Amino acid sequence: MMRFYSLLLLFLTPLAGAMAQQGEDFIDSALPDGWNNGDCFDQTIPPEDEWWQNFEDPVLDSLILYASENSYSVLGAIENIRKARAAWNIARGKMLPTFDMGIGWQRAKTSGNIASTMYTEAWEGQFNAALSMQWQADVFGSIYMRSKAQKMLFMATEEEYRAVMVTLVANVATTYFSLCQSIAQLKVLRENVKSQREIMEIVISRYNSGLASKLDVAQSRSVYYSTMAEIPAMQATIDSYRNKMAVLLGIYPQELAEWPGEECVLPSYMEPIGVGVPAMLLRRRPDIRVAEKQVEANAAQLGATRRDWFPEVLVTGSIGFSSGEMKHLFHSKSLTWEIAPTIKWNIFSGGERLNATREARAALDQSIISFNSTLLTAVQEVESAMSQYKSSVEQIVSLREAVNQNEETLTLSLELYKQGLTEYQNVLDAQRTLLTYQGYLVQAQGGSLIYLVQLYEALGGGW
Repeated sequence: MMRFYSLLLLFLTPLAGAMAQQGEDFIDSALPDGWNNGDCFDQTIPPEDEWWQNFEDPVLDSLILYASENSYSVLGAIENIRKARAAWNIARGKMLPTFDMGIGWQRAKTSGNIASTMYTEAWEGQFNAALSMQWQADVFGSIYMRSKAQKMLFMATEEEYRAVMVTLVANVATTYFSLCQSIAQLKVLRENVKSQREIMEIVISRYNSGLASKLDVAQSRSVYYSTMAEIPAMQATIDSYRNKMAVLLGIYPQELAEWPGEECVLPSYMEPIGVGVPAMLLRRRPDIRVAEKQVEANAAQLGATRRDWFPEVLVTGSIGFSSGEMKHLFHSKSLTWEIAPTIKWNIFSGGERLNATREARAALDQSIISFNSTLLTAVQEVESAMSQYKSSVEQIVSLREAVNQNEETLTLSLELYKQGLTEYQNVLDAQRTLLTYQGYLVQAQGGSLIYLVQLYEALGGGW
């Protein structure tokens, strides 16, 4: 952590905030050595990155498109951008002069009981029309640095919008795959229920013929009804994922009551991944870019507070017309003007400027710490997602073979049982084992897709 801190301070000048130019070198030096191999991935920039299309699932494509246009989280992020842009424009506007225009009339009566006007009363009237100007010349750059800080915050909201989009797409894909996985598990349960019912009828037939015991009948019924009992729970799980999808789409759950039906199928997709991640892949993560912009904003704010110690150069002036009679208001003799350049230097403010600088320094240090924490979290998320995805792919290969062998075991044990050459317990064990490994296989297939989505999300998009 201290090494991260020292490196950032080296590249961040207090006044200019040079993080934007030095960020790449900093991240390269802070990451593990194995992550700096740029040959592992070829990555597109975010606006062109539609990694979910690799799954070749038109339903998923439609869901993501709809969510990106209607999700309340996305709409809220867009409003944050508009708000930050307005704040930046306000800060930039302070570099320009302000103009005020006034038109008025004044009527006054002078007292007759004042020594200089004793026993004399006077009425005076005056018409005025003037354009006044005020301008603070940003000689030492205080206004510019504050404008730059607001610009960095505006750019941070743009990155936050991208972060919302990445998270939204990942959540939609994860929820969709979880839903398809649950439907696939429901199909497995129903297929096993059908198979177990057929076997149960065989056992009952053999019992009626005196070839099987009542224990065999009870065991066949037990495995049949225990499998049946899992179906309602799986249907509830499907409803839960359907409701979650509705929220992501920005609609009410009732609108998805009949969706997706039995046609939802897990994509058969596996993506080979490299062993390392180049540093530039992490630099595109929106949360890291947000942290960078916040560091730059705080560095600029610190620079502004330091420039506040220098004098302010103010220019005020006005031009207009003044006359006692309205008909002479715009005559050349009624023209008035003034200009008043001023240098203002605060010599005592009760420690306000000193503490403002200290506060800005603390905010900068805090943003540096936050950047380091964000970077460390990003490395952890990528490493975990890569490891989980690789393990899930290996698991799928083994589980497929296990399912094939268990299907063959059930077929052989059932044939032997029909011939009276083995006990029903072998058939019962084969039924339970097949159901278990079929469920494991579906979970592994769905989990593999979810881990891949998590890897995409951890990298801020595809590669």
